[in-house]
Amino acid sequence: MQHFVIFITITLLYACNERPTTLSKISGKQLTITDSIVDTDSVDKFITPYRKRINDILDSALAYAPYAITKDDGNFNTSAGNLMADIVMSEASPVFKSRTGQNIDFVILNFGGIRSIISEGKVSERTAYEVMPFDNSIVVLTLKGKSVRDLISFLINAKKPHPIAGIQIILNKNGNLQELNIQGKPFDENKKYYIATSDYLADGGDDMGFFSNGLNSVDLNYMIRNAMIDYFKKADTLEAKVDERFIKIE
Repeated sequence: MQHFVIFITITLLYACNERPTTLSKISGKQLTITDSIVDTDSVDKFITPYRKRINDILDSALAYAPYAITKDDGNFNTSAGNLMADIVMSEASPVFKSRTGQNIDFVILNFGGIRSIISEGKVSERTAYEVMPFDNSIVVLTLKGKSVRDLISFLINAKKPHPIAGIQIILNKNGNLQELNIQGKPFDENKKYYIATSDYLADGGDDMGFFSNGLNSVDLNYMIRNAMIDYFKKADTLEAKVDERFIKIE
């Protein structure tokens, strides 16, 4: 009997001993999704009320656009770009002020980040998702005057109307910088400036490498799309046009 107990004990100890496992094979196959795949009624019935609720929220009118707002109606600035930059300035400024006690001096976004026009008529949350489908958050960087000058040179040479707000760039007839104003005051290269942008651009996206020289960076954890929605809720009627924030004197 004693030998039997010892045998059982050893067997149990051996069985409980963890053995290392190794991956022997990984396989996969591509599943093509086409209209030949029929809906599963039970699943469709389950998600229908949720789909309806989401669509109701996305399509509820928040504001009104009296005309189409696009990014193709100007050479140096556009109605859509100006609206986007103005929204970031409007909605991010109080957040940054409350956290740091400082004011945002100007905003720069990227032309390619605007993915849709704002059509004439109802403006909704879906509009914000169409214009800004990316989950980019607003970041405020502190730049020395030298880096700001590099930023301005980039804008002049880019040949694209990148959205800006809080800053005015005036070129002479030869395309050279004639005047630069920030918050209505002449640019001071000895100052440091607070620039709001997207996290994508803050990381050097779209060849905006000058941001790597930032003295400080504050991520507001506030998505540009959400700033648009917040702005739409307050705006009633959108006003956006090509103006004189970036011009060339002919």
